[in-house]
Amino acid sequence: MTERDQFLRLTVVLPTFNECSNVEPIVEQLLPLRDSFDLELLFVDDDSSDGTSEKVRMLAHRHGCVRLIRRVGRFGLSSAIKEGILDATGDVVVVMDSDGQHEPASVAHAVSALLESGGDLMVGSRFHPAASIMGLSERRERNSTWANSVARFSLPRYRHLTDYMSGFFALRPERCLPYVRQVDVNGFKFLYELLALSHGHLAVAEVPLSFQPRNAGESKLNLAVIWDLGVSILHTLLLRMVPRRAVSFALVGGTGIGIHLLVFALSQDLFGLSFEQAQVVAVVSAGCSNYLINNVLTFRSQQLSGIALVFGLIRFLLVTSLGMAANVGVSSAFYRQVTPQPLLALLAGIAVDFVWKYAASSRFVWNTP
Repeated sequence: MTERDQFLRLTVVLPTFNECSNVEPIVEQLLPLRDSFDLELLFVDDDSSDGTSEKVRMLAHRHGCVRLIRRVGRFGLSSAIKEGILDATGDVVVVMDSDGQHEPASVAHAVSALLESGGDLMVGSRFHPAASIMGLSERRERNSTWANSVARFSLPRYRHLTDYMSGFFALRPERCLPYVRQVDVNGFKFLYELLALSHGHLAVAEVPLSFQPRNAGESKLNLAVIWDLGVSILHTLLLRMVPRRAVSFALVGGTGIGIHLLVFALSQDLFGLSFEQAQVVAVVSAGCSNYLINNVLTFRSQQLSGIALVFGLIRFLLVTSLGMAANVGVSSAFYRQVTPQPLLALLAGIAVDFVWKYAASSRFVWNTP
């Protein structure tokens, strides 16, 4: 580091959720950065149940550079990263995992590279030619490679990058904050969203990471994370003209078509129901399926449970029935008064049906604007 760098204010943002056993080791490994920077270690904890916040609070009494944001009623990795960056006081902000997979030694390397390059964002890449990967299983490495290939296609202005899903990066707040403010926190991969929103206006480079096995705890990778990533990429390919939740809602609706056809066929073949009876069973089954999947994926941050889940299903089915009525009415009117083309009339009805279902269910079922 140069003499000028020694007085730089550096914030390291560390999102946590049930990482109690990892907190003290990572603090001890990051404390030597005080020799080179005016250091701030900012833990953003999603109200962990394992004592993570209490551990951070104890360390904050011992080390003045440690800070804690304990979030109640707010959760999610992207949300934690966004809140941490916005609350950081550093001239440079580094985001890294708290589970030991990102080596603390990489922090100084990434900051030095950012300062020397004069860029806006420095990404720690697991797939850089000089990187070392020890913390990814063969399956996760294969999936990450595939996801990065798709992401590269959707972000043509950043095709020189190799890791769009990295959880380790350093940034200059004065250049990046306008885009950070716009990041949709319903997604999982914060870096991908930040790059997509910046439209190539940020100067971005990479440094290689030595990606380690987790010290403790469990990976947060699950179906919801994979779903969020797919929605984010499709959202970007659609030029972000359609609301992100609407993209997810539409994808769930596509699964409902499959459920409808399957239940209809089974109702007739296995139970001998008439066409009308099988259709009723299929419509209700598809509606229930769409509701439950949307509750878990699309509206995860407002997820309903218990008795609220039951009443939500009733409201959703009512919304769905009104949408179908609107579909029939609009398509019939379009066919009679605008064009005798059946396909165009059907598409008009479907469009109105979708907009109504998405807007009404968002407001009246999950109470989101």
